[in-house]
Amino acid sequence: MNPGSEIDLPLPRAEPVPSAYARPWVTRAAPRAWLAAGWRDLRHDPASSLAYGVLVWLASLGLILFVVRHGRDYILFPLLAGFLVVGPLVALGLYEKSRRLAAGETAGLWRMVFLHPASGAQILFTGALLCLLMLAWMRAAVLIYALFFGLRPFPGLDQIAPMLFTTPTGWAMLFVGSAIGALFAAFSFAISVFALPMQLTERVDALTAMGSSMSLVWRNLPVMLLWGGIVLALFLAAVATALLGLIVVFPLLGHATWHAYETMRAPAPDGRETVAP
Repeated sequence: MNPGSEIDLPLPRAEPVPSAYARPWVTRAAPRAWLAAGWRDLRHDPASSLAYGVLVWLASLGLILFVVRHGRDYILFPLLAGFLVVGPLVALGLYEKSRRLAAGETAGLWRMVFLHPASGAQILFTGALLCLLMLAWMRAAVLIYALFFGLRPFPGLDQIAPMLFTTPTGWAMLFVGSAIGALFAAFSFAISVFALPMQLTERVDALTAMGSSMSLVWRNLPVMLLWGGIVLALFLAAVATALLGLIVVFPLLGHATWHAYETMRAPAPDGRETVAP
């Protein structure tokens, strides 16, 4: 092909991203401040945030009913755990509301659902990767079940608890499955918790965003482990309410995650940053 006939395709313009340094001024008290800020955003025009939570709850309930009615109840528990993998993607609209509130702009449900990320289609790449991670985890969960119970059919939701908690094989499967599931959850959390808010506001490619997110998590590990534990605890509390708690918990965590990102992207109070050892 002649040089004159080549077509130059536009690429996302590189923008400064939060540098992957430790934030020693971000203490373990920060997650409580993030939750407080998230609650404040939720209370500002609560109808939009709660409506968003209702949409998430309805979508989750519909997916669960679909799985059960089509005889796929054996993937129900991996499916619930997989929600933690794709949760940051689903929360994009909540990040947008918090961003708009911080900028003094209006933030209704329409703008939360039909948003325009600064990174364009690059955010779809990140979303696709998270969906693939979720599918990989669900497949791994099925293989783990087969590894411990062979070709034994799934006993049904009413019999699964005795099979898991009253037999040595069940306990072994719970241990191995939880360990492998924790690895999936930790990896997806690390690459997405800051990547998706970053891509919402900055023209940055997916790999750079995910790499920056993972580095920020690793270099600020104590705080982020605490934040991950809070997210897990609140999610389990929502599951215990037949997912009704998602209507409030999900918007709260979405808004709070935006403030976590804002904290991590802010410069040091003294203008200097510290490289973690």
